[in-house]
Amino acid sequence: MRRLLALTALLLAAVSSTAFTWPTDHGDARRTGSLPTQTRFHALSRAFGVTLDGAVYGSPIVVGSSLIVATENDSVYSLDVNTGGQRWFKHLHTPVSRSALPCGNIDPLGITGTPVYDAATKRVFVVTESADPTSVVRHEIFGLNAGTGAVQVNRRVEVPGTDPKAEQQRAALADDGRGNIFVAFGGLAGDCGNYKGAVISLKASGALGATAYVVPTAREAGIWAAGGPVVAADGTVYVAVGNGASTSGAYDYSDSVTRLSANSRRLDYFAPAGWANDNAADLDLGSLTPAYTSSGLILQAGKSGEGYVLRASSLGHIGGQSYRAPLCAAFGVSAITGNTVYLPCTNGVTRVEVNANGTFTKRWTTSLSSGSPVAGNGALYALGNGNLYALSGSNGAQLGSIAVGATTRFATPALGPDKVYVGTTTGVVAIKVA
Repeated sequence: MRRLLALTALLLAAVSSTAFTWPTDHGDARRTGSLPTQTRFHALSRAFGVTLDGAVYGSPIVVGSSLIVATENDSVYSLDVNTGGQRWFKHLHTPVSRSALPCGNIDPLGITGTPVYDAATKRVFVVTESADPTSVVRHEIFGLNAGTGAVQVNRRVEVPGTDPKAEQQRAALADDGRGNIFVAFGGLAGDCGNYKGAVISLKASGALGATAYVVPTAREAGIWAAGGPVVAADGTVYVAVGNGASTSGAYDYSDSVTRLSANSRRLDYFAPAGWANDNAADLDLGSLTPAYTSSGLILQAGKSGEGYVLRASSLGHIGGQSYRAPLCAAFGVSAITGNTVYLPCTNGVTRVEVNANGTFTKRWTTSLSSGSPVAGNGALYALGNGNLYALSGSNGAQLGSIAVGATTRFATPALGPDKVYVGTTTGVVAIKVA
């Protein structure tokens, strides 16, 4: 018993040290993906690689000296950030086979969205997808003790009025630091079935009282961009919404950047003047997490190739952007340093300056990677062609690269004080920065 208590104390101590956390996709609630205090880049070398029980679609997160990784086998691992040694492991459910779903491109389908760590409760939150013996698909949120893996919260979480088989939880979970966890839903690849985009707000404490914002469209309008909800300093939430069912007539709040309250009330929105055409041609804004800059301006792109600058305090409704110009088609999550945005464009990571007058200026594009970048000290890091690339922030030139193995389309690196962590199709790899 003494040995068990000592081990438990050791594990809790590993996460009680808050000297460093990377608690969510892109490191913070605003999804900046920036760590200027990281060891300055000079070279990359492999620190460790660990094979896990399934593919890793979400980004790893870092809590003290623990690396938390979730897999499509509905499992969560806690590993030592320096050695990859396993601290705890929790298999939560049996994932859903692709053959049991009406469409999709993940097989099996388990935990897809990046976990989030809540510092107040010291819990790691994940959403699983599973099927019961009668083939009813279920989405459940789990709150795990970050030190031991013990399940402390477990609740079913479904979008009201939709078919759970058609809903997918791909977006990263978000935490507002005020006791609320946000879970966004979209559809499966192929846009089949009766699904709608939604954001569900739950209490990190596990208390009842969840609320849901469901996009008021007949169908679709998924909220699926990999970075998930963006939480501003005032606690309000910004999400990018995909194409909806309406292609003429009344606007259905799809193809938008939408601002929500913590209790799921729509506060504001922006949609392009050509939203109906965007919906008809699947050229919506839903593919990119909003890039919220330090000056309160949001840079938004999507599938159409158009870029928009929005004022976070007043999004402008239909056609009310501060600025619009051709930019790029973009999928994933940007890195943000002040008012500089590094976009994951399909033709390559692109540096864009968001100017004080509400316009933007494109600086450069690199062909090395179109992945979602993060910004360390002296280098950007992005994935492509089985490699992790270190890129110059000033001109996009390659500073270094190292093989990490196969990764999924929206894989995003996580940063630690002297390492970069990458989820792969077989596990996780840690790359040392020196």
